[in-house]
Amino acid sequence: MSILELTPQQARARASEGARLIDVREEHERATGMAEGALGVARSDLQHDPVAYLGAVDTEVILICQSGKRSHDAALFLQQAGYSAVASVLGGTTRWQRDGLPLRRPALAPEQQDFYERYSRHLRLPEVGVEGQRRLQAARVLLVGAGGLGSPAGFYLAAAGVGQLRIADDDVVERSNLQRQVLHTEARIGQAKVTSAAAALGALNPGVAVEAVRERVTAANVERLLRDVDVVLDGSDNFPARYLLNDACVKLGKPLVYGAVQRFEGQVSVFDAGRRRGQAPCYRCLFPEPPPPEFAPNCAEAGVLGVLPGIVGLLQANEVLKLLLDIGEPLRGRLLYFDALAMRFRDTRLAADPQCPVCAPGTPFPGYLDYAHFCGVGN
Repeated sequence: MSILELTPQQARARASEGARLIDVREEHERATGMAEGALGVARSDLQHDPVAYLGAVDTEVILICQSGKRSHDAALFLQQAGYSAVASVLGGTTRWQRDGLPLRRPALAPEQQDFYERYSRHLRLPEVGVEGQRRLQAARVLLVGAGGLGSPAGFYLAAAGVGQLRIADDDVVERSNLQRQVLHTEARIGQAKVTSAAAALGALNPGVAVEAVRERVTAANVERLLRDVDVVLDGSDNFPARYLLNDACVKLGKPLVYGAVQRFEGQVSVFDAGRRRGQAPCYRCLFPEPPPPEFAPNCAEAGVLGVLPGIVGLLQANEVLKLLLDIGEPLRGRLLYFDALAMRFRDTRLAADPQCPVCAPGTPFPGYLDYAHFCGVGN
């Protein structure tokens, strides 16, 4: 069987004479514009019950999609179902528009139009689609730190449509931050980082609710900060905060997306021991004891290549999205190491420590330590 293929001009002329022009794309695709005179019916709906949309089998039907493939396949289906006057538009809506033929936009509520347009590239991914994008819209993420790691991660999580970002940081913007902390600008030097971050993310995506919490994470507030969130992204730059977040996430059953940078090297992992005791490790399984302070300087002391936090923060954002969408293979039980000078990644397997004082199965939560003292640093 062969399918008659029409140019957009031919299809428009036949439609003006009474042929049914059907756009078989999904609703979110049609939101960006449909061939004038077309009726929108998703291919799956059309094939499920063609009579409901087309009527008698001798109806003249012209199908159009984005590029011509889906409409051709749907036309073959209809032909096999007994429809005798079926055609497909060569080049689809893309060629229709390129040829200068008129388009119309379906009438949608403003928020629905924004959703379909803003996230159109996500919606085309079968692994995301409308359902997955709605999951992101309903998600809550705690971002600890609005600095080098939190900046790229925050930008891309907001751009991806994560519905609520709670950002905790007690610092202010300094000129030395601008080399890598791309959420902030020269004009916002001296402003609280969380305020600056909220302004930047709100300008990028007004549909994302940013909760700015100008606080340092402590044992007194950590459980409040973790309340109701789905994933925690650790963008802190010190060991006391990392151990505290790890212990709280194990206790409360929250996945923790870890990232760290120094000089030209970075690390990323997902610690999910709170939900997978004995199967997934926690941060303490990797680092039972912190290194002495003299062997673990922070970025202010040791320096960092400006683009490195961007790379690591984006990898963290990628892991957050995978966890929220439940797709792919998260870095659970794996430590990804990146060497920027050699441009080399190394993936190391991590096992849960059966003797871990925090996450070993059956171990009661030991309570929050004096993490500054534990890590050998001052308050």
